[in-house]
Amino acid sequence: MKKRWAQGSMVLALLMFPPVAIRPQTPALSKTNPQLAPRASAAGVTNPEDVGLSSERLERIGHAIQQSVDDGRIAGGVALVARHGKVAYFQAVGMADREAHKPMRTDTIFRICSMSKPLTSVAVMMLYEEGRFTLADPVSDYLPEFKHMKVLDPPWPQDKTSPPGKLVDAKHPITIFQLLTHTAGLTYPWNARVGKAYRDAGVGTGINQQEGTIAAGVKKLAAIPLLFQPGDYWEYSLSDDVLGRLVEVVSGMPFDQFLEKRLFQPLGMKDTYFFPPADKVSRLATAYAYDEKMGLRPIVDNEVREVAGMPYSADYPYRGPHTYFSGGGGLCSTAEDYYRFCQMMLNGGELNGTRVISRKSVELMSMNHVQGKPDGNGYGLGFGVNSEPIQVKELGSLGAYYWGGFYYTSFEIDPKEDMIIIFMGQINPAGGLNLASKANILAYEAIKD
Repeated sequence: MKKRWAQGSMVLALLMFPPVAIRPQTPALSKTNPQLAPRASAAGVTNPEDVGLSSERLERIGHAIQQSVDDGRIAGGVALVARHGKVAYFQAVGMADREAHKPMRTDTIFRICSMSKPLTSVAVMMLYEEGRFTLADPVSDYLPEFKHMKVLDPPWPQDKTSPPGKLVDAKHPITIFQLLTHTAGLTYPWNARVGKAYRDAGVGTGINQQEGTIAAGVKKLAAIPLLFQPGDYWEYSLSDDVLGRLVEVVSGMPFDQFLEKRLFQPLGMKDTYFFPPADKVSRLATAYAYDEKMGLRPIVDNEVREVAGMPYSADYPYRGPHTYFSGGGGLCSTAEDYYRFCQMMLNGGELNGTRVISRKSVELMSMNHVQGKPDGNGYGLGFGVNSEPIQVKELGSLGAYYWGGFYYTSFEIDPKEDMIIIFMGQINPAGGLNLASKANILAYEAIKD
């Protein structure tokens, strides 16, 4: 994605359909002559010129993916561009499993990791609109384990190196709003000051096999000191796992069931799961790792890798207890399914006559609510936000909102251009690969109206 997402990805690495249904196709791009070979495009894709896009320029996206495949930097990818409510570009390039010679398809399933966060945030807003709580409510009203929180003294980021020592009482309770904006004082297990406490407690992250449930995980999390006073700073965190548990308590439903019944089914997201069923596991893309010495290689079953001391694996969607529904990183999905979610947001909370949330909730979620974010970018309720001109460092628009995932997936929703851009690969670490950012730029430069 843009440079702003590349920055966020480093933190993670060290996150109305057309009337004719889209049907998956297999790719046929040739390494030897990609310019002349036919590409895998899905049926039901509209003529790009009809929505103000250049067919010729959109084809550059596929060529960029193919170049990265030819260079041995990625096994394959899927890109989707939609404008004015119609998909204008939907291509699969390369391999879903290079070693098995399994082509990438437009219906390939990807580990979307932190792209789970926007979905979790929408689930919270659905209950908010039902009057179940206000965003200013202390989360401890619903999850009492968050009463009487302790805070590091001195706090992060004033002190980034000292082990936890002196603690002080939280001046204010954590609010639901602060969880949605990642200003609650929580973090991830890679944090230099409290990461060890997270790891020792066995707090789940969604990107590895995990015993137990989010109910148990959230209780463990609440027993660890906060990095800073709630509301004082922005820190990318496990807040969305807490929000997933909030949804369970308020709705009375397991989180996976709530998402399936209240969000996925109404939107027609037929391939989005925490743990894909056995008959769909074969459609899951192989995850890869890249480094300069080893090149590109698959992350195999039972392999546990680490980033800054935090373990992650690739087989968690189909191996393990499958009881931990991580709202911040656990979901798998397809480009088509995620497009349906994005189009609902771009439509102001509605898709094909089904309203999920109100237009005013979409407005609230897609505006900036934080100051002092380390990379200088904006953040809304579950989305990164272009709120200032200085944040648009590549082709893009003010008001666009976006995010991405640990295994190199990304999306952008642009209300000004009425456009959606999705890229899905499956690699971490990516070794500085800028393909997702390039695909985003190439989609914007195809605008011709």
